Amino acid sequence: MPRLFGTDGVRGLANRDLTVGLALGLAQASAVVLTQGRRAEERRAQGRRPVAVLARDPRISGEFISAAVAAGLASSGVDVLDAGVIPTPAAAFLIADIGADFGVMISASHNPAPDNGIKIFAFGGTKLPDEVESRIEAHLDDEMLTPTGADVGRIRRFADAEDRYVVHLLGSLPHRLDGIHVVLDCAHGAAAGISPQVFTDAGARVTVIGADPDGMNINDGVGSTHLDNLAKAVLEHGADVGIAHDGDADRCLAVDKDGKIVDGDQIMAILAVSMAERGVLKDRTLVATVMSNLGLRKAMAANDIRMIETKVGDRYVLEELNIDGLSLGGEQSGHVIMTKFATTGDGILTGLHLVAEMARTGKSLAQLASVMTVYPQILVNVRGVDHHALHSDAAIAAAVVAAEVELGDTGRVLLRPSGTEPMVRVMVEAADQPTADRLAHRLADVVRERLAL
Repeated sequence: MPRLFGTDGVRGLANRDLTVGLALGLAQASAVVLTQGRRAEERRAQGRRPVAVLARDPRISGEFISAAVAAGLASSGVDVLDAGVIPTPAAAFLIADIGADFGVMISASHNPAPDNGIKIFAFGGTKLPDEVESRIEAHLDDEMLTPTGADVGRIRRFADAEDRYVVHLLGSLPHRLDGIHVVLDCAHGAAAGISPQVFTDAGARVTVIGADPDGMNINDGVGSTHLDNLAKAVLEHGADVGIAHDGDADRCLAVDKDGKIVDGDQIMAILAVSMAERGVLKDRTLVATVMSNLGLRKAMAANDIRMIETKVGDRYVLEELNIDGLSLGGEQSGHVIMTKFATTGDGILTGLHLVAEMARTGKSLAQLASVMTVYPQILVNVRGVDHHALHSDAAIAAAVVAAEVELGDTGRVLLRPSGTEPMVRVMVEAADQPTADRLAHRLADVVRERLAL
C-alpha cells in the first residue's frame, strides 16, 4: 500500500481522494498517537482533556473536511479550538503559543481549489517526523478511542486566534515599514485578511490584489505561482515592492519596483546578509536545499556565511535548523523559515522582514537583491525511466562528469530520482541560458536512453 502522507501532509482531490471518512479517520488516529506521553497524562490527571488547534484555508471543501476532523478529534476525547480561516503558519504559531497538544491545518497550499489536504502539527507547532506519520497511518485500521459522557471533547471557536498572530508578527519586526508602498497578492487565500492588516499596521502603504476569496478562486491566476499579475500591479501603482503569498501563506515571493521577480533564494540571501551584519544569524549559517541556485552558494561564500544543503522539502530544512539551533533556512520556492519567530515557512513574516530591510537600509529591493547573481537554471523531467538505477549507471555518471568538467566553477549539475514515480529530474545551472539548456537536454537524452522502461 502506498504511503498516505506525502512531503507536506495528506493531499488529493477533495471528496474523491480526501474523503470525509479519511479525514475522520486521520483525526481519530492522530488523537491516539499524539495524546500519548507525559503532557497528555498530566492533563488527564488534572481532569483536563488534550487540546488541538484546527484551522483551514478558504476552499469550499475545507468546510466539510474541517467538520469531519473536528468530529474525529472530539469523539476521541480531544478539545478542539477552531480558528477558522487562517494561514498555515498562524496555526503552527498558535499551537505553540497556547501549548496545545497538536493541531490540524486543512489546506492544499498552492494547489488549485478542487484539491485539499491535511497537515498535522505536533506539540510546539512543528511538522511531524516520518516515523510519527507512519504510526498515524498504522492506526487508521485500528479500533479508535471511544470516550463517553463528560470525557468526549468539546468544539469551541478560537476567538482571538487572528489577534494573537497579528501581535506576534508585529512584535517580530526589527524596523517599521513607514514610507514604503507595498502591493500584496494574497492568492484569494488564507492571508486575505491578515496580511493587509499587518503590513498596514507596520506602517506600509498597502495596495491589495487577490484578496476576495470565494472558496473556488484560491490560487487561480494569482499568488506566488502567478507573479505576472503582481508585477503588473506594482508597475501600475508605482509601488516600491510586491509581495505574493500562496493559498495558505506559507510562501513568500517578491517583485521589485520594475516588476522583476525576486525568488526564495534571493530573499534568503538578503535576510542572511542582513542578519549576519546585525549579529543574529546563528553560527553565520544558512540552510537551503540542493535545488537552491549556485548564485546563493557563491553569495554566501562571498559574505563569509556557511551554507548547509538538505533534501528538497521545508521539513528537511527545519530538521537541519533544529540540529544546531540555527536561525534561517528555506527553499527557492519561497518557503523561508526564521526559527526565532516561526516553526515553519511563514510568507507574511518573511515579507514583513524583507520590506523591513528595505526600510532599514533605504535601499530598493533590486539593490538588496544584487547581493546574489542568479545563474540560469534549466530543469528537465525525464519520465518513463527506471529511476532506481540512476546512481548505478556508469554511462550516466560519465555524462555528468563531462558536463561538470565543461562547466567548471561556473555551473552545477544535479540529477534526482523521483520518490513517487518513474522519473528522473535533471537540473543544470550555467553562466548563460544556452549552455544550461544544451547540457540539461544532453544529460536528459542519456538518462532516457540508458534507463528507458
